Amino acid sequence: MSGTKQYTTVDTREFRRTMGLFATGVTVLAVATDDDEIIGMTANAVTSVSLEPTLILVCVGKEANISRPLLEAPGFTLSFLSETQEALSNYFAGFWNDEIPPPAFEFVQWEGGPLLAGAIGAVGCRRYEVYEGGDHWIVLGEVTHVYRADDNARPLLFFRGEYRALAEDD
Repeated sequence: MSGTKQYTTVDTREFRRTMGLFATGVTVLAVATDDDEIIGMTANAVTSVSLEPTLILVCVGKEANISRPLLEAPGFTLSFLSETQEALSNYFAGFWNDEIPPPAFEFVQWEGGPLLAGAIGAVGCRRYEVYEGGDHWIVLGEVTHVYRADDNARPLLFFRGEYRALAEDD
């Protein structure tokens, strides 16, 4: 394979619609600043990468408010949202009507970092590596802590541009 990059012309709207066919969970990425402020952002471009070492990746737009703090902080957390936290997903995605008070939420201190209360699970990470990925940063984190809530908790899912729920168990 040559070192020359080749680009194809793909309609970005069609690309986004096609990728929307890949169902994902929904997380809130959080990072604590030097001033102990916690900045959060909804993220669903998340995947596990490796077991040895335990690595996870999250993709963040370079223009996102969280980008600079994320690149400066030694670590971050990903809190996995439950199906009851749709409003929080919208809030942290910036899709909140400012005329309505934001949904109640709390970040609790946990040994892994800021944990969003009510999350069904979370990982605390040490920033491992950062790569450029077009208009996004690809951030690898080495998982240093894990949290799991009640095993009966149900995840918030995203598919075709909408929130979805798992079918009820029979």
